[in-house]
Amino acid sequence: MNKNLYVVLMAGGVGVRFWPYSRNSKPKQFLDVLGTGRTLLQSTIDRFLPICPVENIYVVTHEEHTALVKEQLPQLGSHQILSEPMRKNTAACIAYASYKIAQQNSEAVIVVTPSDHLILREEEFQEVIRKAADQAKSQDKLITLGISPTRPETGYGYIQYHTEKSFAKKVKTFTEKPELSLAKKFLESGDFVWNSGIFIWGVQAILQAFHLYLPEMAEVFDEQVKARLNTNDEREAILSAYSQCKSVSIDYGIMEKAQNVFVCLGNFNWSDLGSWGSIHEISSKDENNNAISANAITYESRNCIVKGSPDKLIVVQGLNGYLVGEFGNVVIVCEKDREDQFRRFVNDVKARPNSGEYI
Repeated sequence: MNKNLYVVLMAGGVGVRFWPYSRNSKPKQFLDVLGTGRTLLQSTIDRFLPICPVENIYVVTHEEHTALVKEQLPQLGSHQILSEPMRKNTAACIAYASYKIAQQNSEAVIVVTPSDHLILREEEFQEVIRKAADQAKSQDKLITLGISPTRPETGYGYIQYHTEKSFAKKVKTFTEKPELSLAKKFLESGDFVWNSGIFIWGVQAILQAFHLYLPEMAEVFDEQVKARLNTNDEREAILSAYSQCKSVSIDYGIMEKAQNVFVCLGNFNWSDLGSWGSIHEISSKDENNNAISANAITYESRNCIVKGSPDKLIVVQGLNGYLVGEFGNVVIVCEKDREDQFRRFVNDVKARPNSGEYI
């Protein structure tokens, strides 16, 4: 097992697109979305344990969910759970973890991964991670994992790469969530892959990238955080740093600007589980293409998701492509593929009296 390999699980999201199943008190990474008996966060750490020492695994989460992480991942020490005082997107999260790891191991290779994705054929995934980590140990590459596309998906970002024969291929361009016509052209060209949002880099490479492309954030961490990590002042230092950091993604802040970005290709089954439509796609379905995990009866309905508690009977008739769900104190009936609507739903509920009990 590679003692220089570290893994950072990003677990700070709120899962708005999965409301009302995902709530502020327990976002989707802390839920058993797939019905496996393991939450998405637990499933994520499980796939890294065969290749990474457990003491080298860190979780970054919002401070309100620190207790949930401890409960679900009891094998981690308190120092391995990095609590963010506020949400500042992925760049600040990655900076915090990278500075923390650099202090322990200057030769570290870090895998940064979301904690709410689905990956099948995990042995193939682990082999890709091993090879990518071997490429990254030179501390001069920023690597992302690219997934061979199977359809012209408009909900994913795309990476175009140079077609050299090496395992790590130089990236040409990033394109975020293209229109369908452009996604079809990407698929036909053969030199575009889906951007998985999983990164592998040497700790020196990512710290150098912060200094080059997000110098203000790097300066804040250098001056206010670096010397206070692993001391009693760490929480105060992080609070001060986060209050000064802008909210920016690692993709926009660094990956789209850097000149040393490479992609390693993977053929394992992957989904970012970013919408109810993606849950429908990977779920087992009945003869009418309905994904049902509830005490339910359906009539003349197809392409639906029906989800609820076993003590409530749900009867569905005459629907096509809907989510019908009973989640505690909220019942929802809506088009499952209109993921753009869920933010609107949440914002409208927030405007109502006593909204906190529903969000």
